[in-house]
Amino acid sequence: MKDDKSFRDIIYTADEEGHRKWVFAAKPSGRFYNWRTIISYVYLIAFFALPFIKVHGEPIFLFNIPDRKFILFGVIFWPQDFYLFALGMLTFLVFIIFFTVLYGRLFCGWICPQTVFMEMVFRKIEYLFEGTAEHQRKLAKMQWNTEKILRKGGKQVVFFLFSFLVGNTFLAYIIGVDRLYEIITEPLKENVGGLAIMMVFSFAFFIVFAFLREQICTFACPYGRLQGVLLDKFSIVVAYDYKRGEPRGHHKHGEEDKQLGDCIDCGLCVRVCPTGIDIRNGTQLECVNCTACIDACDSIMDKINKPRGLVRYSSENNIVTGEKLKFTPRMKAYSLVLLLLVSVLTTLLATRKDVTATVTRSSGQLYQKRDSVLVTNIYNIKVANKTHESFPIHLKLENVDGKVEMIGNEMHINSEDLAEGKFFIVLSRDQIHTMKMDVQIGVYNDDKKISTVKTTFFGPVSKKK
Repeated sequence: MKDDKSFRDIIYTADEEGHRKWVFAAKPSGRFYNWRTIISYVYLIAFFALPFIKVHGEPIFLFNIPDRKFILFGVIFWPQDFYLFALGMLTFLVFIIFFTVLYGRLFCGWICPQTVFMEMVFRKIEYLFEGTAEHQRKLAKMQWNTEKILRKGGKQVVFFLFSFLVGNTFLAYIIGVDRLYEIITEPLKENVGGLAIMMVFSFAFFIVFAFLREQICTFACPYGRLQGVLLDKFSIVVAYDYKRGEPRGHHKHGEEDKQLGDCIDCGLCVRVCPTGIDIRNGTQLECVNCTACIDACDSIMDKINKPRGLVRYSSENNIVTGEKLKFTPRMKAYSLVLLLLVSVLTTLLATRKDVTATVTRSSGQLYQKRDSVLVTNIYNIKVANKTHESFPIHLKLENVDGKVEMIGNEMHINSEDLAEGKFFIVLSRDQIHTMKMDVQIGVYNDDKKISTVKTTFFGPVSKKK
């Protein structure tokens, strides 16, 4: 570090009195920014297109929490599959921990929706209306006049329109694009609640990207807090090579001061940072690993004929010792746990049944004697159909001679629906060898068995002569 004054005990976006300092980030350019731009375009196309992609008439992704209906890659999940979601979330949490231990906040800088929308959409709109970072500062200090009203007002209008688009697309993932279309096209009085939700989503995104911005990453996002706990000296982060860069200072024209490091203290890495930090002070809470400082520093190194990489993806251990990344015991442990969780989750998904049946005995009598030969038990059945097809259901006894008699009409289950019914199991007394016996019921669609359900049958034990 240059001197003790370069250290800090408050965040960069606040002054000593706690008032917010607005970040006017300079527009970055370079190889990492170009790659991030390409990835963001793919991300945005996928985000806006996925709600319109359907499989068997259903969206490929749906997270309908009110109706408890979830679709992932065209596969329907019901509340009965909650254990899969729980295991999936646990697997995802372990993956985040392992990924952070190894690569820091790489996700934040490249894939996080907050970063993608802020830096690749809203920030570019801001450059379009208000110009460069320096022009933005001047405009902020300028007295209100026609130019400032048009630039600031025009920017906020476009911000809200895009927020409206983002908010409604996000809403389409929850209620489906067809329902969203109904809310938009039907008379207002029929969809007051739906329109209110649309506006809430839109204003929420507008406030986040127009005003809160980097504050979300600093204060609201728990991932930034996790970073401080999970990172160690072997984690890959965006880092400043202080051994090479210090002591920093300006070189004389045409001369190289051998007492100074490669950092010429130009401050460009600070000016391009979207969270306003100085990466030369080390890994910090606000850093989202967006690589803007890497591109900025590389451009300066090119101009002064120094090798790139003064700011780069690296680990503290690599900077101090020059050693390459080590696969530490902690990383191995996380990898093993993650592998086990993925294996279990994959097995459960592969063996998950599209049609599930639950059979319970009706409360009341243990059994009924139909005559001197036949004994019956009455049962309730619930069949959950997670497929896109409708079909009839019939039941067969699998492990004992007897018959199943449905009460009422034959069961027929609609697509993505739950069917309920009642039935008798009828056995002759010579089939009953214990008062409580296990029976297996096959659930069939025509000749195709779709499930086997186990239950118990109560009856009088037959007496052998």
